[in-house]
Amino acid sequence: MKNLFSILLCLGISLSGYSQSYWQQEAHYQMYINFDSENHHFDGTQELTLINHSPDTLNKVFYHLYFNAFQPGSMMDVRSRTILDPDRRVGDRISHLKEDEMGIQQITSLKQNNTKLKFVHDRTILEVFLENEILPGDTAIFNMEFKAQVPIQIRRSGRMNKEGIDYSMSQWYPKMCEYDTDGWHTNPYIGREFYGIWGSFDVNINMDASYTIAATGVLQNADEIGHGYSNTVIDTTLNRLTWNFKAENVHDFVWAADPDYTHDIVVNEDGPDFHLFYLKGEKTKEWDNLGEYMIKTFAYADKNFGKYPYPHYSIIQGGDGGMEYPMATLITGHRKLKSLVGVCVHEAMHSWYQGMLATNESLFSWMDEGFTSYASNRIEQQLFPEDWKDVHGSSYKGYKRIAISNYEEPLCTHADHFNTNWAYGTASYSKGVVILDQLSHIVGQDVVDRSLLRYFKEWSFKHPTSSDFKRIVERESGIELDWYFDYFVNTTKTIDYAISEVSKTVNGSRILLKKGEMPMPIEVDIVLNNGKTISYYIPTVLMRGEKEIEITRKQLGDWAWTNPTYPIYLEHKPQDIVSVKLHPNSSIADVESLNDNLVIPKKWDWEKYDLGLSIIEKRKKRKGKKLLKIKK
Repeated sequence: MKNLFSILLCLGISLSGYSQSYWQQEAHYQMYINFDSENHHFDGTQELTLINHSPDTLNKVFYHLYFNAFQPGSMMDVRSRTILDPDRRVGDRISHLKEDEMGIQQITSLKQNNTKLKFVHDRTILEVFLENEILPGDTAIFNMEFKAQVPIQIRRSGRMNKEGIDYSMSQWYPKMCEYDTDGWHTNPYIGREFYGIWGSFDVNINMDASYTIAATGVLQNADEIGHGYSNTVIDTTLNRLTWNFKAENVHDFVWAADPDYTHDIVVNEDGPDFHLFYLKGEKTKEWDNLGEYMIKTFAYADKNFGKYPYPHYSIIQGGDGGMEYPMATLITGHRKLKSLVGVCVHEAMHSWYQGMLATNESLFSWMDEGFTSYASNRIEQQLFPEDWKDVHGSSYKGYKRIAISNYEEPLCTHADHFNTNWAYGTASYSKGVVILDQLSHIVGQDVVDRSLLRYFKEWSFKHPTSSDFKRIVERESGIELDWYFDYFVNTTKTIDYAISEVSKTVNGSRILLKKGEMPMPIEVDIVLNNGKTISYYIPTVLMRGEKEIEITRKQLGDWAWTNPTYPIYLEHKPQDIVSVKLHPNSSIADVESLNDNLVIPKKWDWEKYDLGLSIIEKRKKRKGKKLLKIKK
C-alpha cells in the first residue's frame, strides 16, 4: 500500500505540517490461515512487508506471540495469581489449563528476503536475528510459517467463552513489535494493553463452511461467502470456505467465529453501517434496538470528536466483557439494554482514541481509557439524560477514593507495572476522565471541545504522546499547561484547597484561603446577607494566562504556588457574610470537600474570635484511609 500516507512517511514529513523529524514504521500483512475447528488448531503463513521509516539501522526485529501467555507458569499466570487484587476473570485459571486447553504459538520457519533467519522463542516474544540489516528507508519482506492452538477463553481471546461463542480471535497472530523514537517495545504479555504498527491487513481464513466469521476489515468475496454479507445463494454442499478480509490504515486485526451467529446489518445513511453478530435468543433480544443507538452515537462522535473514516463497524458477541479493535469490538451480549448500549458506546469510542489516535497504551493508558470514558460519558448523557445528570461524577468519586488511600500510583506508571489492578484501573479510567474534564476548569469547555477536534485532525494515525495533546490545548487556549500535566500525570499530589479563616479587619473583612499539594486556578463565591453573591476567579501564576470568565466573576491577582495561603479582602463586615464556597462549579478534583464550604454561624462574637478552620475540623471527618479489600 504505497499511498500518499506511505510516501509522506518515507520523506519524513508529518501530515500535520510538523517537524520533518517525525516518523513512524509501516507494516503490511498478508496471511493465510487454515483452521481446524475440531482440534482448535490452525496453521498459518504470513508475509510481512516492513518499511523502515526510522533514522536507525535495524539488526533485529521482534514479534508478539500472545497465545503463549495462556500456559501454566507463564508471566501472565504468575502475575494474575500474585498481584494483590487478582482480576476475577483470570485468577488462577491459567495454572489449571491442560495441554489441549492452553494457548500455543510456535514459529516453524522465518525468512527475510528469502534468506533463512535464526530466532528464539522467549515466552510471548520472538527475537529475530537479521542476516541483512534494514537500513533507514529500506523495505524488508518477512515470510513466516507458524502454528497455533487456541486456548480456552480466559482473557479477551480464546474458545468457548461463558456465553458459548466458539472463537474470539484477538491477539491471535505473530505481530511485529512497534519500533519508535523510544526504540523497540517488546513488553511480555501479562494481560494489559497493546501497541502496534500502522499498516494494512490482507487475511484469508479457510474454515468449516458452517461458521459465520466477523472481522476487522471489509470482506472481499461476499458473493462467494453469503452468511449475511450477501444475498447470493451459496452452495451448501461445500465443506469449507475461504474468507478474505482487507483493512487499510489499521494497527491490528481481530476476528470471531461461530456456526450459530445471527448477522444483522444496520444501514446508516451518514455512515458507517453496523454489522451485528450475536447468538439470537431471549438473552439477546435487546440487540434488536442496538442499531438506532449506535447511529446516534457515531453522529455525535463525528461532530464532537472527529469523523470516523472506515465503511463499517462490527459489534461481535464474544470475549470476556468488552474489548476494542480496529473497526470492531468483542463484547459479552447477555445484557439489559442500557448496559448493552453502554459497553458498545465505550468500545466504539475506542475507535477514536485507540483505533485511530493509538497512543502507546502501555505508557499512556489514560489517554486511551480516560479519553474514551470521557467521550462515552458525554454520549450516554445524550442517550439517557435521566441517568447521567452528573456526567463525570462517578469518575471523580473513583479518583478521590484512591487518592486518599495508600494505593494510588502516578499516571505515568507503565501499565504492566502498577502494584494493583485497582491503581491501574482508577488511573487509566477515572483519573483519565478527570484530567481531561478538569481542563475545562482551567481553559474553558469550549477550548477543550476545540482541542479534541484539533487533536483528532492533527494526530490521527500517528501515535501521539501526552506532550502532543498538551501542546494542542496550549495553542487553543494560550495558557501554559506544563505544571498541570506534570503534577497530575507524573505525581500523586492532590488538590486540597480550604477556607482557612474569616476575620475582621479595620475596613471590613479578610477571607484566608489555604492551598494543598497541587496548585489550581480557584473560583470563590461569597454570599452576603443582602442576597447578593460576590464571585472571584484566582489564576495560578504558572498558567501565564487565564480562561474567559463570566462577566459576574471578578478576576483577582495570580496565586504564586510557593505561597501556602491567599487573602481576599472585602469592604463588607464579617457579620455581613452568610457563606463562602470554593469551586462552585465543581469541575475540580479537590479531595476534601468538607473545608470547601463554610456557612457563617448567625450568632458569632467577632469582637472576641475570628472564624477559623477549627470550626470546620469539628465536623465529621473521614475516618482513616480506605484500604483495598482483598477477596481470597
